[in-house]
Amino acid sequence: MTSADRKYIRLWYWSGALLVFIILVIGGITRLTQSGLSMVEWRPIMGIIPPLTEEAWQKVFDQYRQFPEYQQLNRGMELSEFKFIFFWEYLHRMAGRLIGLVFLIPFTWFVVKRKFSSRQLVRALTLLALGLGQALMGWYMVQSGLIDQPYVSPYRLAAHLVLAFIIFGCCIWFALDLYPERRGIRMKHSPYLKRILAVFIGILILQVIWGAFVAGHHAGHVYNTFPKMNQFWIPPETWMLEPLIRNFFENVAAVQWIHRVLGTLLGVMGIYIWAKAFFSEPSRRLTWWGVVLLAVLLLQYLLGVYTLLYHVPLVLAVLHQAMALVLFGVALALYHTLRKGELSASLRP
Repeated sequence: MTSADRKYIRLWYWSGALLVFIILVIGGITRLTQSGLSMVEWRPIMGIIPPLTEEAWQKVFDQYRQFPEYQQLNRGMELSEFKFIFFWEYLHRMAGRLIGLVFLIPFTWFVVKRKFSSRQLVRALTLLALGLGQALMGWYMVQSGLIDQPYVSPYRLAAHLVLAFIIFGCCIWFALDLYPERRGIRMKHSPYLKRILAVFIGILILQVIWGAFVAGHHAGHVYNTFPKMNQFWIPPETWMLEPLIRNFFENVAAVQWIHRVLGTLLGVMGIYIWAKAFFSEPSRRLTWWGVVLLAVLLLQYLLGVYTLLYHVPLVLAVLHQAMALVLFGVALALYHTLRKGELSASLRP
């Protein structure tokens, strides 16, 4: 691969990461406005064309009225109200199709022009498989809310969200790998700090999963106090379901409690990682990444707290979800920096 090839493929990966971020924001708005079940059919090709006449709108609305969300939650909804929720789900699906085009058109060109190395081809095919899987998972998730209950399965919502994070992370990692090696002094970066950061990223992924369970169970609308959950540190109903393991995924109190605990643990770990990076003979690069990680983490923690205290307002909730993706990207970039050894000072554990 030439340096120009690496540059164009790198930009392609970055464009993928940006589009995933945008669709995550749109998806958050879609969920929070309860718009996700407004389109009751999955038509990957013909679904590109929205209703264009009043007759077409009425037909789509009549289809929607046959499903549980209208019958149980929105009975009596006017067509104008339906158009609002339809817009967000339509925009969400169009953003998904745009990502597909932004992937496939350059991918085809890179293949035809033989711009890929064998490694980059494998990575591109991996992203293709993940993208197809995400599209199928999105419809599989929507289907769960079209049968008996007008709510999508929290398990499928979690899978859909985690897949988005995986695609985003792959785009960032692949892009960072295509930057030229830095010349200069090679440092023996701390394996200890790398291990701590790896644990941090693992817990962050768990936090994203439980964030999806919080969203899926609408758990942010209860126990709207902080730091205690009403007057309790651990509510008495936290472990009331049988068998015990169900509480981790289906008990509203337990799901929110786990989300709080994981968030606090991440906060403590983030402060420790920053201090270790700053005081262990820091390089400018490592210090900068440590400060960015801590700043994003603290902002994310505050967004989570205020989202809870104010009963999940739209703006705060969307920012909270978007900032989770930013935090994940920053943590990956810091880990990549350590892994590549692009530091100008050695670290001691």
